[in-house]
Amino acid sequence: QVQLVESGGGLVQAGGSLRLSCAASGRTSSSYAMGWFRQAPGKEREFVASISWSASSTSYADSVKGRFSISRDNVRTVYLQMNSLKPEDTAVYYCAAARVRGTRPEGYEYWGQGTQVTVSS
Repeated sequence: QVQLVESGGGLVQAGGSLRLSCAASGRTSSSYAMGWFRQAPGKEREFVASISWSASSTSYADSVKGRFSISRDNVRTVYLQMNSLKPEDTAVYYCAAARVRGTRPEGYEYWGQGTQVTVSS
């Protein structure tokens, strides 16, 4: 089992920045890829970014490319740096762990509880 806890969400004005963190515990000795997803009210959960276990590969949704950056400093902590935030970025953000990196929520085995990000105009 892997437990994931997100932090760093909050309220920010459009154009501002936030950095989300995801701390992993439990069976973290395995080589898990990590992803960030988000879900706005009334919408499906959507892919935001992913990073391989070795941090050698990253992927981003087109809507955040050039504004968001995913990184990890070790096996246990993953970050999502969000710059130039827009009101449409408002959502609950989730981190997730998977053995195979992908863009579909169904491919991720473990999920955090989510952290709210609200961007005001």
